[in-house]
Parts: sequence; structure tokens; C-alpha cells
Amino acid sequence: MVSSTRPKPASARQVLNNSSKRVTAQRALLLDLIRHSDCHLDADGLYRLAKEKHARINLSTVYRNLHLFKKLGLIEERHFAEEHHHYEAKAAAEHQHLCCLGCGKVVEFDFPLTQKLKGEIGEEYDFDVAGVEVSLTGLCSNCRRGKKRK
Repeated sequence: MVSSTRPKPASARQVLNNSSKRVTAQRALLLDLIRHSDCHLDADGLYRLAKEKHARINLSTVYRNLHLFKKLGLIEERHFAEEHHHYEAKAAAEHQHLCCLGCGKVVEFDFPLTQKLKGEIGEEYDFDVAGVEVSLTGLCSNCRRGKKRK
């Protein structure tokens, strides 16, 4: 799991109802866990959290629903400095990530220049830029002090 700071969004049931997909208890639970998490979850972390609340859920259900949520545009898949994917609820506003190579911590931040960058690059190359994804890697202050090395 990767830490984050983000406001808590509305009900997963409402979001799923609006998507015209069947609302199951497992889908609602998984989407709620992602949307209310204070970190970027990977599939295994999401499965462990879901299993605590719904003992009959299995890992394949988690993967199937992550694929569905991504297809519906409800979540975003992130590739930080690790081999596996992390997931976060689709944000209302673009944000960027600082990724610690030592402990895996991820910090979200806003960088207003990305809007300007989208406009200028799009204009210069006659390209309609839909989004900007910036991940900066390095070491957090704890890892620089050697407290949390993997």
C-alpha cells in the first residue's frame, strides 16, 4: 500500500448505479475501499481489506472488478517505482506523485504548471492533450536518514 492524502468521495453505490452496471455487494465494497482509502492500493492489498469485510470474496473477483472500474473510468491505474499496479479513485483534478524508492511511500501534490504545459505542448505540436501524468522518484526524508529502507 502507498500513502496518499485525498478528500473522501461519495457513495460507491451511486457511482455504480450511474454506470448502468449491476450493483453487487462485492462491487460496492471494492469501490468504497478504493475511494475511501488514504493510500494507493494494489490488488493484493485491496483483497486483504475486502476479505476482512466480506469473507467470501476471492482474488479473481478483485481483479475482474478492478478491470471493470478502470474500463468505466471510475479508477486510475498507476505504475509507481514497483512492478505491480496501484489503484486510486478517479480524481476530480489532476495531481502528481512523489514516489519514494526506499519505502514505497507516495505523496500526491498539485502542480499548476501542468495545465499550462498541456496547453503549450498541445498548441506547439497540434495535439489535443487529455492528461498529464507526472511521477517524481527519490527518497523521502525518513529513508534519507536510513530509517525505512526496504
